Amino acid sequence: MSDISAPQHLQRKLGARHLNMIAIGGSIGTGLFLASGSTIATAGPGGALLAYALIGIMIYFLMTSLGELATHNPSSGAFFTYGSRYVEEGFGFALGWNYWYNWAITVAFELVAVQFIMKFWFPEISGFYWSAVFLAVIFAINAMTVKGFGESEFWFSMIKVIAIIVFIIIGIAMIAKIMLTPNVSAFSNWTKGDAPFVGGLQALVGVAMIAGFSFQGTEMVGVAAGESKDPKKTIPLAIKQIFWRILLFYILCIFIIGTLVSYDNPLLLHAAESENIALSPFTLLYEKAGFAFAASLMNAVILSAILSAGNSGMYSSTRMLFDMAKEGRAPKWFSKLDTRGVPMNALYATTAVAALCFLTTFIGEQQVFNWLLNMSGMCGFIVWLGIAISHYRFRKGYLAQGHKLEDLAYRAKFFPFAPWFAFILCSIIILGQNYQALIGGKIDWLGLLSTYISIPLFLAIWLGYKWKHKTKLIAYKEMNVKEGE
Repeated sequence: MSDISAPQHLQRKLGARHLNMIAIGGSIGTGLFLASGSTIATAGPGGALLAYALIGIMIYFLMTSLGELATHNPSSGAFFTYGSRYVEEGFGFALGWNYWYNWAITVAFELVAVQFIMKFWFPEISGFYWSAVFLAVIFAINAMTVKGFGESEFWFSMIKVIAIIVFIIIGIAMIAKIMLTPNVSAFSNWTKGDAPFVGGLQALVGVAMIAGFSFQGTEMVGVAAGESKDPKKTIPLAIKQIFWRILLFYILCIFIIGTLVSYDNPLLLHAAESENIALSPFTLLYEKAGFAFAASLMNAVILSAILSAGNSGMYSSTRMLFDMAKEGRAPKWFSKLDTRGVPMNALYATTAVAALCFLTTFIGEQQVFNWLLNMSGMCGFIVWLGIAISHYRFRKGYLAQGHKLEDLAYRAKFFPFAPWFAFILCSIIILGQNYQALIGGKIDWLGLLSTYISIPLFLAIWLGYKWKHKTKLIAYKEMNVKEGE
């Protein structure tokens, strides 16, 4: 018997303050705090800065594309809805499932990262217990109303933002001090050895995936649109601020690290192969500035970043599964809401996938960590490809049916260059990510599998649906481009 008191729709209780913080906070996590040092060690300061800049530009273009789609048709099923409506039903179906397991797997990845982080303070306690505790906390937060989630994510994100602003201020002060030192160039690390570019094009393509993983989460604004109080006002505002936040938080941080820490610093090189918080470039610079408590401070900050990233990932994947079930693309059981408007059944399913973090008990932390990182990173680029394709076809269909661009609540700039740029760059990074596994005489099958497993999985879901339902590419004249439907 159904509960007649349960609401039939998600509750629109996320305000501009929540949406703005979700837009930037969801993307700041272990990728920036831990992996940024390894990008500089691998590709040099110039290579790392170029990789982050290219990905940053692409992300901004994608967010303007998503902004146009989400203000015109706000939906918690964002990518599934847009792919199904503007491209092809099977494509949207596969995109929705890809996004669901992308973030469910990312939650598992963050929970494995928790095991590494907590070893800093409690090396004698098994990581299994820390993952269990953090999984319970993340589940509890998402089991609250959406307003409770929005408030928790706002404050988690605030901690990360403050930590990065303090880091930038200290970094700029250190660079200025170096400039005042006689016979010492502030940019000597940019000219020594093979700097600024180390490893050439191969290294640049390789670190682009790490940079991309660091940016994952910015697209959450599209999912949150389904529970935003006033999407036509809050989404454009959040999109406009993303450009400056990318410039400030990512590009400036990479520039400071590359300027103050040499790419061949043994600690950075070891950081590329370790999750030791003491080797984080943020920690290295705090210690260099004379803060003895730097490691403990950054440990606490990164712990909050992990909790935030896991929290956002659980939210996004749960809402995606709910929306697919509501549209008949997932078991109807997942579309049920409780009396507070929370899709608890979808939350249970997502939590079950997040429990993959416990595989570390049987396989080993490092191996599980690397597999989850590769799967999540590749899934994220597939989602971005889907956004670019969906927006390009939506705009073409919108105009083909006689509508005017002036009628759109938010209009993406740089069309059609922006979606084409994003599509081409995503494709290059996806295909070139581990091409070295195919050369050298002996094929590294395990390396290929761990890197590319998400691609055949996506294609199998898409083509399987297409074969079963005989779906076809939607013609521009036939697609549904009506507002909010």
